[in-house]
Amino acid sequence: MDVSRHDIVIVGGGAAGLRAAIEAAENAPTASIALVSKVYPMRSHTVSAEGGAAAIARDDDNLELHGYDTVKGSDFLADQDCIQYFVKEAPKELALLENWGCPFSRNEDGSVATRAFGGMTTKRTWYATDKIGFHMLHALFQHSMRFENIVRYDEYFVSKLLVEDGHCRGVAALDIRTGEYTTILGRAIILTTGGGGKIFPFTTNGTIKTGDGMALAYRAGVPLKDMEFVQYHPTGLPGTGILITEATRGEGGYLRNSEGERFLVEYDYGVGAKAELGPRDMISRAIVQEIEAGRGLSGPYGDYVHLDLTHIGEDKINSRLPFVRELAKTYIGVDPVTQPIPIRPVVHYMMGGVDTDIDGATQMPGLYAAGETACVSINGANRLGSNSLTECLVFGAAAARHAMDFAKGSSEGNESALRAQVEEEAGRVENLRGRKKGGEKISEIRRELNHTMETGFGVYRQQDTMQAGVIETAQLRGRVADLRLEDESKVFNTELITALELANMVEVAEVIAVSAAHRKESRGAHTCRDFTTRDDQNFLYHTMAFHDPAGPRLGKKDVVLGKWEPEERKY
Repeated sequence: MDVSRHDIVIVGGGAAGLRAAIEAAENAPTASIALVSKVYPMRSHTVSAEGGAAAIARDDDNLELHGYDTVKGSDFLADQDCIQYFVKEAPKELALLENWGCPFSRNEDGSVATRAFGGMTTKRTWYATDKIGFHMLHALFQHSMRFENIVRYDEYFVSKLLVEDGHCRGVAALDIRTGEYTTILGRAIILTTGGGGKIFPFTTNGTIKTGDGMALAYRAGVPLKDMEFVQYHPTGLPGTGILITEATRGEGGYLRNSEGERFLVEYDYGVGAKAELGPRDMISRAIVQEIEAGRGLSGPYGDYVHLDLTHIGEDKINSRLPFVRELAKTYIGVDPVTQPIPIRPVVHYMMGGVDTDIDGATQMPGLYAAGETACVSINGANRLGSNSLTECLVFGAAAARHAMDFAKGSSEGNESALRAQVEEEAGRVENLRGRKKGGEKISEIRRELNHTMETGFGVYRQQDTMQAGVIETAQLRGRVADLRLEDESKVFNTELITALELANMVEVAEVIAVSAAHRKESRGAHTCRDFTTRDDQNFLYHTMAFHDPAGPRLGKKDVVLGKWEPEERKY
């Protein structure tokens, strides 16, 4: 079995992982930086982001406004020290990204163009037409290739963190191309594997978003934080879940019901004044209410409402939203220049994740996390659109700086003991390969998991269905141990990888279920029909979920408050 040693091991090759790798390589030119990804980095899910990245860029904006908008958007569950650091670093990171080649759209005077996103006081979203993720990932990946001390492990699946004496010392990684395990040791490890939207059946997330980093940390004893808060994006294409970016509303698009009405202007629970530029959680609830009131439209993939861009004009759509037009024409046969786009709410993002501090450090020495897989927390109960891409940059860089500092004083660990852990893990996974004696199908468990999560943990929730979801996810976790696999091959055994991903999804889903069922209030994306108001007296805290063989064990962590006191959340 191969054993490799590095100073830093980064798991995940998207925006947060690449930014971390660049920061570490620049700050320590003689250090060895490993970047381990289950896909080629340019296939990371960052590439699918459309709308933009948030940072102040206009005279009518400032750090105070960006911070307040973010705190308010979080329904006052975000940590304000982290938010203040985030908004301060955001413009620096986006300017740096532009220097590395990201082609942000410009105004006629040459300044950076910005557009409005939901819940913002002013236009704050830097964009590159509607393909920001594509351009951002290209800029980061190409810049990373300048550094010879970044060593890439493309198409390696990490299935276990290596822990010795309570310290994280490395990872056990399966080379997907050969089917062989390798031991990748590091003085510090950074998890940047993204979210887990594929736990749900209808999501903007790609197939690779299976909660891997969250599950790795959770099984190693690191708590997951605020996992009950799962964001639905208001505008996904029925049938596919493909994202129609919030930029469509930032550029003036309207939501209309079956009667052709701009129904958002009528809602009085907070979004009315903002209408289409309300925050995502509120607009998603408004769409569900319209459908439940009989003012939705019906199609082969369920009920929906319309996103109307026809009044914007072909020139503006082609210059600002060309990818939206392409997606609508390709996947649903609609030209938004002349026809409204059918849309419905769709799972998009996880506000919760691996518990970290402001430096990206977890409770386990040597283990860090950044990006969607982490919960630092700047998003609280609801993330504002376009904050997430900037978060990947700001906290990817921060985690790398502090991980490098930790690595300078960290010992290498006992190689033989760590290698023994990998050999044990390799044996476990080898027993799964071609395991024909199992009684459970991957597809059946995944289908049941999707149904459970959609039923119990959607836009609206209630105690009876959430409690049922707790029971069902626990049962599914037990059934994963009895999977039947047919493929005995070693080379690119995608069935084996899918089985490992399924185990991760079920672990994370159970944490979501248990965390959600305990929170008896409505806050941000966690909206309960039987507990309809926010309860700061009893629930103004972060939910902490710790691994236990019997199921998640919950704890609490104080929210870091500051200058912005909790208030009624209206727009």
